[in-house]
Amino acid sequence: MKKFTTALLGLSLLLTSCGGNSDKPAAAADKKEPEVIKIGGLAPLTGGLAIYGITASNASKLAFEEINANGGILGKKVEFIVYDEKGDSTEAVTAYNRLVDDGVVALIGDITSKPTLAVAEIAAQDNMPMITPTGTQYNITEAGPNVFRVCFTDPYQGVVLANFAQQKLNAKTAAILVNNSSDYSDGIAKSFAEEAGKLGITIVGKEGYADGDKDFKAQLTKIAPTNPDVLVVPEYYEQAALIATQAREVGIKSTFIGPDGWDGIAKALDKSAYAAIENSYFTNHYSTQDTSDKVQNFIKAYKAKYNEDPSAFSALGYDAAYIVKASIEKAGSTDKKAVVEAMKNINYDGVTGQLTFDAKNNPVKAVTIIKVVNGNYTFDSVIQPK
Repeated sequence: MKKFTTALLGLSLLLTSCGGNSDKPAAAADKKEPEVIKIGGLAPLTGGLAIYGITASNASKLAFEEINANGGILGKKVEFIVYDEKGDSTEAVTAYNRLVDDGVVALIGDITSKPTLAVAEIAAQDNMPMITPTGTQYNITEAGPNVFRVCFTDPYQGVVLANFAQQKLNAKTAAILVNNSSDYSDGIAKSFAEEAGKLGITIVGKEGYADGDKDFKAQLTKIAPTNPDVLVVPEYYEQAALIATQAREVGIKSTFIGPDGWDGIAKALDKSAYAAIENSYFTNHYSTQDTSDKVQNFIKAYKAKYNEDPSAFSALGYDAAYIVKASIEKAGSTDKKAVVEAMKNINYDGVTGQLTFDAKNNPVKAVTIIKVVNGNYTFDSVIQPK
């Protein structure tokens, strides 16, 4: 996996700035719309989660560069200010307060669920228009009516995986290996088990582990004799790669299925180990094999700027930026209340698909199923929202 060693305390994109008119009274100046529209960003840019934060914030940065090149928002240039929260909730709140002091009018972030929820609870008090590209924990948007997300939720992924297992894989039995320290993993596991029960899939085994664990053979050895049709691994790709490899070593032949955190799993394995994840499936937010102009133009632009393929986190970060743009333009100003109301009523067609928001500010959108073949992420199918 590519390592990012540059410590980024803050990233500010400002392509054009305009000076104020010191001849005007301060009171009048305070009532004016800002000459530059400041949008804030929060992401882990250093530490173990940096791979997710960098790719998402890079995509948002790309989007705002495009927006500025095409006239900005409401005819004004955008300054995109991103602070590194190191994957920590306390750091995230501190960074958010810095952004408020900087005068941002909307927030893109955070990236992982725990820091996102911590910031959402504070941002709700400010009625700050806030949209997380990738925070999937269900209760994030319950923090306040100003909090939105681009990605689908953890419970929805579990429901989709159960239906896919039954309808596409004809699964009758399933086992679950869950990270008991992770709300993300636990939320998906619970919703999968609940939906599986409704569909007649028998859960023949469930084992748990903790954050930081590297050896899963004890749990997998207990699962192996149950011979499940599918083994559900609701985890991020680095841990999922370890689990898949060790599962094959103890003789498990089940089909692996997982959530969007699996995106990038081939990066965590040597090519000689690709057989461990062959014909696995995971939910995702888009596919690079989508032939639409919107998707292919995004991929081309991202690769040209960053010399790497965009991930699903990239696509979600990119869409988040354009949703903020569309909401401010729909509001006709940067007034927070107006922007929040505009975002609630947005109908956005983005890289990750057509999107509207439900009553809880969660997106109503399709889910893409990806199949892993020879270490490549191949498009399998699209599950439409119910």
